Amino acid sequence: MGEKFKALTDDHIAFIGQQKIFFVGTATADSLINVSPKGMDSFRVRSHSQVMWLNLTGSGNETAAHVLEDGRMTIMFCSFDKQPVIMRLYGTARMVSPGEPQWADLFAQFPDYTGARQIFVQDVSMVQTSCGFAVPYYEFAGDRPTLDKWALNKGRDGIRAYWQQKNTVSLDGKPTGIEPGA
Repeated sequence: MGEKFKALTDDHIAFIGQQKIFFVGTATADSLINVSPKGMDSFRVRSHSQVMWLNLTGSGNETAAHVLEDGRMTIMFCSFDKQPVIMRLYGTARMVSPGEPQWADLFAQFPDYTGARQIFVQDVSMVQTSCGFAVPYYEFAGDRPTLDKWALNKGRDGIRAYWQQKNTVSLDGKPTGIEPGA
């Protein structure tokens, strides 16, 4: 059934490469717990002990607030096809935002999404796999184009204005690293 590993194996990395969705869980000691589904071409394995994912602009920015205060992050992959596997990556993450020195090199590894808001780099301290025997079968029909179209219609300046309106604080009022008026 369940197994624990200190780092990703080559088989884990191959499994991740087959997945079309992942979930990110974060919290601080006194915040709401946030679990967020992620898709599109937004995940990269950097090494057997480090991964990163591109965060696209959305209605909230909970992950950023939590990582700034606490850093703990769990990423979960769940197979919906013939291989019944759930994989969790436990570790600590840091956030890289546009304009920071590392941004250009990291962002170059992803498609040039207009809505790109942050990149989260997670140092993996434990990988845990378990059966997905109760997870239903689903078939991947394709990525939704809605978020990318929305961001393209707003343009990069419109996205930054949206950040100011909706993304500077979490649901709990915690700062997200997007400075008001910046």
